[in-house]
Amino acid sequence: MVAVAALTAVLLAPAGAQGASPGQERPTESRPVYSYENAVRESVWVDTGLDGDEDGRSDRVAVDIVRPREPARQGRKIPVIMDASPYYSCCGRGNESQLKTYDAEGRPVRFPLHYDNYFVPRGYAFAAVDLAGTNRSDGCVDVGGRSDVQSAKAVIDWLNGRAHGYTTRTGNARATAGWSDGRTGMIGKSYDGTVANGVAATGVEGLRTIVPIGAISSWYDYYFAQGAPLYDSGPDWLSGYVESPEARGRCAAVQQRLVDGAPRTGDWSELWSGRDYVKDARKVRASVFAVHGMQDLNVRTKHLGQWWDALADRGVERKIWLSQTGHVDPFDYRREVWVDTLHRWFDHYLLGYDNGIDREPMADIERHPDQWSTDRVWPPRTTHATTVRPGAGSAPGVGILALRPARPGATETFTDDPAQSETQWAADLDRTTSAKAGFRTAPLTADLRLSGSSAVTVTVTPTTPTAHLSAVLVDIGPDTIRDYGSSGEGITTLTTRSCWGASTTGDSSCFKDTAARATTVDRTVVSRGWADLGTYASPGKGRPLIPGRAVTLTIGLAATDHVVPAGHRLALIVAGTDRDLIDPPDSTPTLTLDLARTSAKLPFVGGTGAFVRATTGSASATAAPRADDVQGVAPPRPARRIPGGGHA
Repeated sequence: MVAVAALTAVLLAPAGAQGASPGQERPTESRPVYSYENAVRESVWVDTGLDGDEDGRSDRVAVDIVRPREPARQGRKIPVIMDASPYYSCCGRGNESQLKTYDAEGRPVRFPLHYDNYFVPRGYAFAAVDLAGTNRSDGCVDVGGRSDVQSAKAVIDWLNGRAHGYTTRTGNARATAGWSDGRTGMIGKSYDGTVANGVAATGVEGLRTIVPIGAISSWYDYYFAQGAPLYDSGPDWLSGYVESPEARGRCAAVQQRLVDGAPRTGDWSELWSGRDYVKDARKVRASVFAVHGMQDLNVRTKHLGQWWDALADRGVERKIWLSQTGHVDPFDYRREVWVDTLHRWFDHYLLGYDNGIDREPMADIERHPDQWSTDRVWPPRTTHATTVRPGAGSAPGVGILALRPARPGATETFTDDPAQSETQWAADLDRTTSAKAGFRTAPLTADLRLSGSSAVTVTVTPTTPTAHLSAVLVDIGPDTIRDYGSSGEGITTLTTRSCWGASTTGDSSCFKDTAARATTVDRTVVSRGWADLGTYASPGKGRPLIPGRAVTLTIGLAATDHVVPAGHRLALIVAGTDRDLIDPPDSTPTLTLDLARTSAKLPFVGGTGAFVRATTGSASATAAPRADDVQGVAPPRPARRIPGGGHA
């Protein structure tokens, strides 16, 4: 009887104060005290106020909801965790590509991922939103545009009583969210996290926090790198890929606008302006817990870096995880710590618990597989951009990297070879090759840490009217890293399972376990960036080059956090087409690099002083690895990449 009375007291406690009694200290953690099996499972169609498919009727998006039954019975309101996605019927979510399922009457049965299983018993509702044009929603997919963003924003408005919801897709019977307190947290990987970024950039009231995982911050930068095409398809292909079968028959006009507005020239257009969330970061009110793989070659960390910096300027409360993986969810590389951290994050920002997570170190960074460090602030406050410069060495294309500028007139020449990749360039750093120019420090006498985004400014003379450039930072030395070039992008999926929350017959909380997939290398690509040289005068519009005329261009490199250990060397490579990562230009240029007018601004922790200390004196002896112990890591190139592809 005592146990029953205690449970009853918990169930009758106000939401956000589970287990608290008068005179007792307020709890700091929500507990799994509500029934998942008996939870309310329902579908609501929310009016977006748009007519994307131009059928004369306002589009409604389907929202599948699971929420504990007990709070509503007692007249108490609860917060919502939301994942808005285009992938619930076409492609699936998570490492096991789970889809939504429904019973014979169309009621939701399975919600992909563990969010519902884990958080509903703890007093949260979970909402899985089908973006317009997907699964059971009206409208058309516009790939990060107004329709995508409004699909989720309208649901937040409905949760706060500002929009209309209906019990069916076409009927007039209203559905209200009287059970919701309006506080919403959005989460999702890739496309889903991108939508969370876009909704946060509207400043919508009620959105308290977002957790974007491997997410896009500007759709132009997903398809182009300063004018250089990153993939051989545009947003129209992605739209057609995720649309429901019936949407394909009604969304031809939207598809054509995506084609017309996103030319493969790489020129900036109005279409991209409407899909750039960075410019609207000033509107963000929600806290942000950003997660990204530093070797993510699908949604590259440029997206993270520019979004993070813009949010910092706004003063947004932030937290960050940076892993060594590619495009992988933290549930699949650091599961136990991730679930616990996410639990405390949502408890704090949605339930109002003072659990201290907002006072903990801002950054968790993976240094080696499953080995993590933390930073109070990221990047550390002692990080300062330091200008380093290339210089000629003892052999052509094998130069030095130091503080002193090269002598006037010093040059290096290379010819674009689209068959070459960054890993091949890195493997050839110590020898002359025709496809790249490389510059290295001496072996370091102390660890040297880069933290943040870099930029490389080059002055080059092309021989053809078109040219693409790559700039790559490399850590030369033996190491064990996650094998981000493998099919798992740094993880191996096991046959065993672990359970995270409650289950029902139709919705299991048990997921396949994973382990780090590591590889031994003799050099590691730390960061990279690309550009069309024709954008030298304007980043938004390319122009033909004049053969024989020098131009100057700055290439932004993706954000990273990497420690180059003592005994290793730091290298900068400048080359042409980076195979599998950018498309080649129309011509095959030879480029002459003016070393005196080329430099790199690198974010060293400790600034110039740290670089000087690390590049002077005698490096500690480091055993050279045997040739059969090391291998390069070359990223695969799927036929098509989608934001959410691979480990969706």
